[in-house]
Amino acid sequence: MRLHQLTVTAFGPFASTERIDFDRLTASGLFLLRGATGAGKSSVLDAVCYALYGELPGSRRSNGVRSDHADQGRRTEVVLEATLGGRRLEITRSPEQLRPKKTGTGLTKDKAQTLLREWAADAGEGEPGWVAVSRSHQEAGEELTRLLGMSRDQFCQVVLLPQGDFARFLRADSKQRADLLGKLFDTGRFDQLERWTAERRLRQEHEVQAGRQKLRDLAARAEEAAGPLAADAAAHRPDENASAADVLAWAAMLRGTAAERVTATALALESAESARTRARTHLDAQRTLADRQHRHRSAQQDHLRLADADRESAPDRARLRLALAAGALSPLRTLHQGALAAHAAATAAESAHRATLTARAAAPWAVQLLGDLEPTAAERTLRAEATRLAEARADEQRHSRLLVERGELAAEQKRADDLAEESQDWLSGFDDQLKQLTVDLDAARDAHALLARLDSRNQELTVRQDAARRHHSLRAALSATEAQVRTLTDAALDARARTLDLQERRLAGMAAELAAQLADGEPCRVCGSPEHPAPARPSADQVTAADEQRARAAQHAAEAELDAAEHRLGALQVDAAAAETAAAGRSVAELTAALDELTAERREALHTAERLVPLGQQVERLEQERRARHERLRQAGERGAVLADRLGTVAAELDTLAGRIAAARGDAPSVAARAAAVDALAAAVTAVLDAARTTAGTTHRLAEATDALERAAADAGFADLSALAAAELPAHRREALQRQFEQLDAALEQAAARLADPELRAAAELPSADPEFAHAAEEHATAVLRAADTAHRTADDRVAALARITRDLTALADAFAPVLDAYARISRLAALLAGAPAENALRMRLESYVLAARLEQVAAAASQRLLKMSGGRYTLVHSDGLVSGTKRSGLSLHVVDAWTGRERDTATLSGGESFFASLALALGLADVVTDEAGGMPLDTLFIDEGFGTLDENTLEEVMDVLDSLRERDRAVGIVSHVADLRTRIPAQLLVRKHRHGSTVHHTTRDDA
Repeated sequence: MRLHQLTVTAFGPFASTERIDFDRLTASGLFLLRGATGAGKSSVLDAVCYALYGELPGSRRSNGVRSDHADQGRRTEVVLEATLGGRRLEITRSPEQLRPKKTGTGLTKDKAQTLLREWAADAGEGEPGWVAVSRSHQEAGEELTRLLGMSRDQFCQVVLLPQGDFARFLRADSKQRADLLGKLFDTGRFDQLERWTAERRLRQEHEVQAGRQKLRDLAARAEEAAGPLAADAAAHRPDENASAADVLAWAAMLRGTAAERVTATALALESAESARTRARTHLDAQRTLADRQHRHRSAQQDHLRLADADRESAPDRARLRLALAAGALSPLRTLHQGALAAHAAATAAESAHRATLTARAAAPWAVQLLGDLEPTAAERTLRAEATRLAEARADEQRHSRLLVERGELAAEQKRADDLAEESQDWLSGFDDQLKQLTVDLDAARDAHALLARLDSRNQELTVRQDAARRHHSLRAALSATEAQVRTLTDAALDARARTLDLQERRLAGMAAELAAQLADGEPCRVCGSPEHPAPARPSADQVTAADEQRARAAQHAAEAELDAAEHRLGALQVDAAAAETAAAGRSVAELTAALDELTAERREALHTAERLVPLGQQVERLEQERRARHERLRQAGERGAVLADRLGTVAAELDTLAGRIAAARGDAPSVAARAAAVDALAAAVTAVLDAARTTAGTTHRLAEATDALERAAADAGFADLSALAAAELPAHRREALQRQFEQLDAALEQAAARLADPELRAAAELPSADPEFAHAAEEHATAVLRAADTAHRTADDRVAALARITRDLTALADAFAPVLDAYARISRLAALLAGAPAENALRMRLESYVLAARLEQVAAAASQRLLKMSGGRYTLVHSDGLVSGTKRSGLSLHVVDAWTGRERDTATLSGGESFFASLALALGLADVVTDEAGGMPLDTLFIDEGFGTLDENTLEEVMDVLDSLRERDRAVGIVSHVADLRTRIPAQLLVRKHRHGSTVHHTTRDDA
């Protein structure tokens, strides 16, 4: 790179246009930029940097480009002509700036401009000249950066050589040197590799933690599945960091203990089942015996009561017999016919009831229950069966309630499991949700801060838009008012002309007007004669004083209206100018477009910012939900265990009730159906018995009536009619007594039959039954059986659960082994690249290692010049030895003193020694960066300040080194105000500062 010409206009301290001829300055290879402090020497270098990169150097980037001394109408511009990569180029750059409007008042904004041109031998028509290459900021910047081969930071370090920075670099610690070298040599990719490795290690660590968490979860599940058995193996329980093999061994121990428990509970269950069977058989026998003993006692009581009633009814019986005899004598035939009809009806009814009984008793269960029993015995058997079925119905109702309860328990258990699964799934995604919410929350905060700036800008643009609209409307009103003024001006002129015309015409006809005032005998006001021989006559268009007055009034009105319009026009002109100034010269369309763009940006920012409070609340709710989900998961686990235990108990009781209900209902669909069938059959038996008794009664009456008829003739039966009358009874009374005695006889017969039952007699001879005691024994045996069954099922479930968990543990151990191996490798690699002491003895990061190699090259290149500057005394060496504390090693610099033969810290150098050591370091770094950039030649270098710390001999050595830089046609510019340099360097550029801006002047050593 070689500089040729630099032209700056309104740049930095330069108020007008200043031109610098670098070809003239660099002709001798070494030139001096001098001037008073603050004159703008460094601004020349800033202009070079701005032309090449469109930005000022880093330390002065915020100062701005435009000169504060320049006229408002002068445009800021930097033009640099240079040779880059063998191509002669001209770079022109102008920043964004305000300028006065070409028309009207106010300022308007000019956009930033960039123009890149190249000198061509044939620019057109066979003539050499400049050819435009690009007008794009980005395109020109990319092309220049490619030709230069270095970034702006690298250029500012290796071309401008800021000595103050390298003095600090000489004494800097490892971190500060790493920051600078990292920018110059672009070692960010090695830092990215370190971060990538660290992130990979974190991901592997998360996988390991997830695997260990799964291992802990399976161990907890095994402990939960083992239940009380886990307490026996508590001493062998693995800790949280135990290996999969240890957890597998512990699970195998639990599974073995659970298998032994299954065998013990199976034996206990078998014993409990036998005991329950014996207790149930004994209970059934006691209940049967108690029922028979009760029926025998009831039959004895009924027979004694009925016998007493029969003895007490003897008088009534005799009275009935007399009444019947008397009735037979009188209406004997009617009685006989009635007896025949009653007997026929009773016989038919009995046949119908027996047919119904036969049909109902044909059912298999009825045949099995009744066999060949006669109706009375069948009735007793059916009553006993109805009693037994009533008890079974209670079991059936209990069974139905338990079925409902089991369904509810299963549903509740499913809800608990679903709730636990849902909570677990939710918790697994908690971190991702929280991370996303945090990102959204940060975006909302940024948008909230942006809103204030946008609102301020929106308010400013709104004010300008209103002013622009006002200006637009005022311009329309101004045009209308200007037209109105022109119209009113014409009207006022016309009115004035008319007034003058009427005035002239009135003067012309004044004689006729005066003649009209003459009267005979009165003197004329003009001539004084009282005689008026020939007075003037008015013309057809005679103007009167009234006409002239009206014309003058119209003129005054038109002139007043014109004055008012001109006043309004002036006010509108002032308002329009003020509105245009307030709108900054921008049109309504421009401001509306800017406002629309700003509104869209604000809408987007508002949409994002409005989520700030909801997102904060979401984060808080998410944390609350996480705690609630943990608690819900715990409660669901506990509730699930309780429900499982209750379900086992209910299932055992359902099995027991199902057996008893099945035995009671037989082939019927339900116990209730069997009870209904038994009740219907018992009703049919009772109906048959009642019908049989009725038939027997009608047969007896028929026999008596027939006998009475047969003896009627032979035996009157009574002594006289009074006796016959006394013996008669009403029909309803006779029938009532007859029914009473028939029922009594039938009851006596039934009681006698019950007492004659052999089963009842045999039961009465036995000791009293105790069904309550037998029932208690059966319930106890059932409870023992249920407990044994529950224990056995629980033991079976534990073995199955532990087997499943063992399979899961085995699969996890197989999958977890490669994860642990990968984590171990990546951890060691990440520690090595990050410089961790455990893996890296030098505590040197990868990026530091690469930078250390570059620093070693820089130190070697710098030492070649430092030896000459220091008269062969000093050389710079790179050190990768360990440093104290937690600092990284590998970026240390030491100076070797040939006079003492010892190596010491660079901080021990004096001020002058530090300067030329820093200069040597800067030049060495420039050489290395140039080589790194592909060997791009740097034909022009600048050295900024620092020479004031050197003594005469050292200055001579330094100047010899700088003079040697010209060996390869390299030009060196020194920026300094040291007086001794003026006599040493012939080509000079003087920068003078003035009240209204600095200027540059090419001088020579003689002019100094």
